[in-house]
Amino acid sequence: MIRGTEFTNCNCAWGCPCLFGAKSTHGHCEEVLCGHIEVGNFNDTNLDGLDWAMLMYWPGEVADGNGTQQVIIEERADPAQREALQKILHGESTAPAATHFFVYNSTMSTVLDTLYAPIELSIDVDARMASLTVDGLVESRGTPMISPYSGKPARTRINMPGGRRYICAEMGNGNTTARAGIELDFNDSYGQFNVLHMNQDGIIR
Repeated sequence: MIRGTEFTNCNCAWGCPCLFGAKSTHGHCEEVLCGHIEVGNFNDTNLDGLDWAMLMYWPGEVADGNGTQQVIIEERADPAQREALQKILHGESTAPAATHFFVYNSTMSTVLDTLYAPIELSIDVDARMASLTVDGLVESRGTPMISPYSGKPARTRINMPGGRRYICAEMGNGNTTARAGIELDFNDSYGQFNVLHMNQDGIIR
């Protein structure tokens, strides 16, 4: 079980057409997602307070597969915590298709070696603010969308009652640069902020 917060930035336009069964904005998908575990465990292994990130790339639509994935786990995690987080983030030890981690991993043809590095992460879901730094590897920022009409922050949510990842997510703006096993460059693209509360059977509602 893990309960915490999650931030995602992909290369699609605000709103991300993929969420509605439409084609991606640019015909291919790239993404960084990251999370902070406030409270969590994997069997007897405590995961409280740990941070993680994941880089992903697909040459076409996510559903078409042939993706590449790389997990980053903060280096202070001990060997048991590293093994547990790696299993969770690769979608292992879960009911089939129960979590977004399982679904993502099922679309991968290449899974790169997991990296262990210092992670600086803050996520405020309600404020639509996030900051991720993995020194020398990843810089990602999430901010509110700004209305072109009022010039003020706009608040929009996506509600997914049957979702594998969240029931409700805040929408925002994201900027990311990554230079790890996967290289990413996003500017003013789709940002998503959500609470993540799940176990091996999916979302805890």
